Amino acid sequence: MTVTETDIATDFEIVIGLEVHSQLLTKSKMFCSCSTDYAYAAPNTHVCPVCMGMPGVLPVINQQAVACTIMTALALNCTIPAYSKFDRKNYPYPDLMKGYQISQYDIPLSNDGYLIIDLEGQQKRVGITRVHLEEDTARLLHHSGYSLIDINRAGTPLMEIVSEPDMRSPLEARLYMQRLREILVYLGVSSGRMEEGSLRCDANISVRPRGQQKLGVKTEIKNMNSFRSVERALAYEAQRQIELLRSGQPISQETRGWVETKGITVSQRSKEQADDYRYFPEPDLPPLVISPAWVEELRASLPELPDTRRARYMRDYGLSTQDANTLTEDKALGDYFEQVVAALPAQNRVARARAAANLTLNDVARLLKAHSTDISENLLTPAASANLLDLLDANRITGKQAKDIVEEAFISGKMPAVIVEEKGIQPPISDEGELIRIIEEVIASNSKAASDYRAGKVNALQALIGQVMKQTRGQAKAGSVRALLIKKLEETDQ
Repeated sequence: MTVTETDIATDFEIVIGLEVHSQLLTKSKMFCSCSTDYAYAAPNTHVCPVCMGMPGVLPVINQQAVACTIMTALALNCTIPAYSKFDRKNYPYPDLMKGYQISQYDIPLSNDGYLIIDLEGQQKRVGITRVHLEEDTARLLHHSGYSLIDINRAGTPLMEIVSEPDMRSPLEARLYMQRLREILVYLGVSSGRMEEGSLRCDANISVRPRGQQKLGVKTEIKNMNSFRSVERALAYEAQRQIELLRSGQPISQETRGWVETKGITVSQRSKEQADDYRYFPEPDLPPLVISPAWVEELRASLPELPDTRRARYMRDYGLSTQDANTLTEDKALGDYFEQVVAALPAQNRVARARAAANLTLNDVARLLKAHSTDISENLLTPAASANLLDLLDANRITGKQAKDIVEEAFISGKMPAVIVEEKGIQPPISDEGELIRIIEEVIASNSKAASDYRAGKVNALQALIGQVMKQTRGQAKAGSVRALLIKKLEETDQ
């Protein structure tokens, strides 16, 4: 039995809440001085007695991790209490050597926030229950018949952002995740790389008959490593639960894993309750007294956040909603665009900013993808891109020539002006009379294409434009050639 979108819309309501875990970009671990830069390190080399869970060791709180968590909470409109504490969360899994995780239970670092998402042109507010801080676990490597443990990850500062069950579709959950990731990257507290596990999401989902106030039995889904996975897993699980309800079968409260290759969720274990973890205050760590002055200092240090940048691009630079969104979603690309604009003359700012946006979104983004290059390693500097736009603005090169020049500048790292001089590229033909003479010759020697255009075959015009560009060796502006060609063809047609 297949459940359609109409079934869900008319008969059932989906209720979704997300628990997002983000590793923090601190130099050292949460409760010891071991380095968090272990991505390419040999297993079990970034370890010490504290993160290995040896008896008798004492943890020490990482102040920078606390600051990162409070900054995130402020960006998510949370309340910061004057007092917080850490707790022991007890569970017996092998990725926790000491048998418990230091986390936060009843007095977290923040609570009662919200995040706004854009849904089909409408804004929707998703409540944030809390943003708290804990330590990450070790990493299990499973093999045929046995498992190995790498402790390098154990003790890495892990921030958890818990939403209210306010989302009503898998799409809303995806949009929430994308917007949250943007904020974390802009704050500089997380790399935001789901594929590497530095940003992870556990999704809680239930369904209920439409109009019912009581929540249904929820399941938790794990093992999703992309935004697409989050959306697909929730869509599958909603359908699975609705099919169970329709057939009169009970839904079990459990943890399920997402199997990407099969597109299904599978049962992993029964879902624990808070009582199962036997929380109690961490005896080896003092309570945290959070100074209001420090909170205000952190608030003042917050950078421009995505929503503010998006609005500024449209307001100050006249960018379209789509271009502003694309440049905001990829912070590094947006930063590059800002640097190009800053390198351009201030006059006619809006028009030049649009040109910079077009160059960044089209040529720069295309070349980065084609060469599998990170923008931080890009040889086409913002100054070089500004130089190319200056050459275009001064009519020193044509748009067609710019395409070739930007390719070479990207590979060589040379300034476009240097490439123009080295190649002896001549300025565009500015003499309209000379251009008309060439156009007339092209029409005369390509009579069939000219006749086809006059007969209504508009595609024939492109062949004529190509011939003119060939005759001028690319020194004519395509827009001017097109306009003059059409004018001449219509004149001779009369």
